[in-house]
Amino acid sequence: MTEETPGFDEKPDVPSGATPEDAEPKAAPPEGAVPAGDAATAAQTAGLTAQLDQVRTALGERTADLQRLQAEYQNYRRRVERDRIAVKEIAIANLLTELLPTLDDIGRAREHGELVGGFKSVAESLETVAAKMGLQQFGKEGEPFDPTIHEALMHSYAPDVTETTCVAILQPGYRIGERTIRPARVAVAEPQPGAQTVKADEAEAADDKESGGPEEG
Repeated sequence: MTEETPGFDEKPDVPSGATPEDAEPKAAPPEGAVPAGDAATAAQTAGLTAQLDQVRTALGERTADLQRLQAEYQNYRRRVERDRIAVKEIAIANLLTELLPTLDDIGRAREHGELVGGFKSVAESLETVAAKMGLQQFGKEGEPFDPTIHEALMHSYAPDVTETTCVAILQPGYRIGERTIRPARVAVAEPQPGAQTVKADEAEAADDKESGGPEEG
């Protein structure tokens, strides 16, 4: 009895209950291919990254809007405060302007010795309150004439002045801080015409006398 040699057409043993496909070897995945699970994870990560970028962009825009609104609010507060101070100063200036005639009467009464008794106490209290509100009086005899703060009502010439000078204060001026609310009304005097030439000649003669006179030729 001869032994039979199995041929190449014989099929391998298949376990009971298995299909023929289970017996066939599985092909290896191509080189460089990404498993389906890893691809889904990568796609999800990319989507989350894109959403994060959008959130960051929106956050940056909202932050810029907030900073702009804050700057506008600060500017608004400064404008309101500046306007409030300006309105206050204008109101005080208007009030004190109305009081100037009364202060002029008090000054004239003081010059004539009529500021006595209870009237003196009331007048001094009024002047103190006006000073606390920032009212300052200016204008003195002998100071140079300044058209920005002086109003010349009288004009004359004087040999003893070298420039236009306030020689009499007819009505004092008043200011609040740097703001003039009434110029000082004054009488001014200018140097006598020709006086400068005479003085220059006199000064030159005095110099010649001190130096021994002019040199002889």
